[in-house]
Amino acid sequence: MKLDLARSVADAVLYEGYLLYPYRASSSKNQSRWQFGVVSPPDAEARGLGEASSMSMQCLIAGELNAEASFVLHVRFLQLQRRQVLNAADESVAEIVLGGTTWMSWDEAVDREVSFTVAAADVREGVTLAVEIPDGEDLEPLVDEAGLPAGTIARRRKLIVADVRVGVVAIGDLHRLSVDIDNRKVGESVDKNDAIAHSFIGTHVIIEAHGPSFVSLLEPPDDASSAAAAACSQRRCWPVLGGSPGDTDLLLGLPIILYDYPEIAEQSTGALFDSTEIDEILTLRVMTMTDAEKAEARATDPRAREIIDRCDEMTPESMQAMHGILRDPGAIDGVIPSAPMTEPDWPVLSDIRDIDPPSFTTGDSPWWDPEQDAAVAPDTDAVVINGLSVAKDSLVRVHPNRRADAHDMFFDGQVAKVTAVLSDVDGGTHLAVVLVDDPAADMHEWYGRYLYFAPDELEPLPVDYVHHDREESRP
Repeated sequence: MKLDLARSVADAVLYEGYLLYPYRASSSKNQSRWQFGVVSPPDAEARGLGEASSMSMQCLIAGELNAEASFVLHVRFLQLQRRQVLNAADESVAEIVLGGTTWMSWDEAVDREVSFTVAAADVREGVTLAVEIPDGEDLEPLVDEAGLPAGTIARRRKLIVADVRVGVVAIGDLHRLSVDIDNRKVGESVDKNDAIAHSFIGTHVIIEAHGPSFVSLLEPPDDASSAAAAACSQRRCWPVLGGSPGDTDLLLGLPIILYDYPEIAEQSTGALFDSTEIDEILTLRVMTMTDAEKAEARATDPRAREIIDRCDEMTPESMQAMHGILRDPGAIDGVIPSAPMTEPDWPVLSDIRDIDPPSFTTGDSPWWDPEQDAAVAPDTDAVVINGLSVAKDSLVRVHPNRRADAHDMFFDGQVAKVTAVLSDVDGGTHLAVVLVDDPAADMHEWYGRYLYFAPDELEPLPVDYVHHDREESRP
């Protein structure tokens, strides 16, 4: 179960960028591939044919490396598989269409995993492990509606070889484990296509520790660990703790930087390869594709076909589930204070965030007309901030932090007057304000040109607060 959780995250990284929306071979963004973690042949980088031929990482281990201690390394990557469509005369063609189905030439990939178990004693001495995936060819005959030979789909792979070196050295009470992966292709690469065919793509490692435990490099437990963590060196591979929070016997070495205990969002229904955390947007985009575009995507790659089919079959309930959830950024450890403290004489009003929002329907009335929607009252609604009720005409101090840009940061620490408490259709709360020291504040309020901030970006000021503008405070 723990290893499966790590593999699910690793697979997301493995196929990140494998194929981009609109998932068609003719799309310009799918002409230049591949993604993260490419370990190219030794001559590729210097000749401009590929990337570096190695990657390495270092991590920390706590506990004794006794005779019973061991490690299991899972080296995972993609091997390029060139899919070539041949006609009946065995000539290479871009595509063949039979009975409404299209077969296209395209570069696929096969996911590989090579596992090694190494004893602690071997790691102390340093050990080199060989990874070799042989070349191969698979032929799939094509026949027409009459059952006669119409062509062949040839899938070809080239030999890829690498050395994985594993070693450990003592660092005080800890040990530093090093993993190096080097492409060992013999001979020169012919061109970029040849170089990528002999490359390890999306390369990463998963390490299981039996006996000792891994130490977080992101949040070391003490000063000694912090110093040792700072001394670890990473090159194109970054280690994080894997599994469930609290586990210390599983490590992921990935070609992108993540946090400890990464996981796949439960709202994700399947891989989309294009990016992370935008499943809903990509799914909606797939739904806008024409039948011809979807047909080309299906013919481009089997994994693209799965994406198109999944999006076409998605129910409204499944789409709604992808929308995610709203989390309160002001909550501490997930707990929101339920009994706020109030100052004497401070008006206590109901927090609109505690009121169940009405269903979003205004009948035949336009949704944007506040006069037609009695469910909200920006002039009288209130929100509780730091235990104090804030409503229209309340004074607050601005501390931008949500989506703060250069313009917002100019307002940090300034006093503002609340003009309205607003709710959006997603259940979010926003406060419209004007800056007290702004010479055009009255005009902005008259025109309705407000600044908008979330409750956790504002600090309420006492009702008896007296603000002195900058002109009065000058010496």
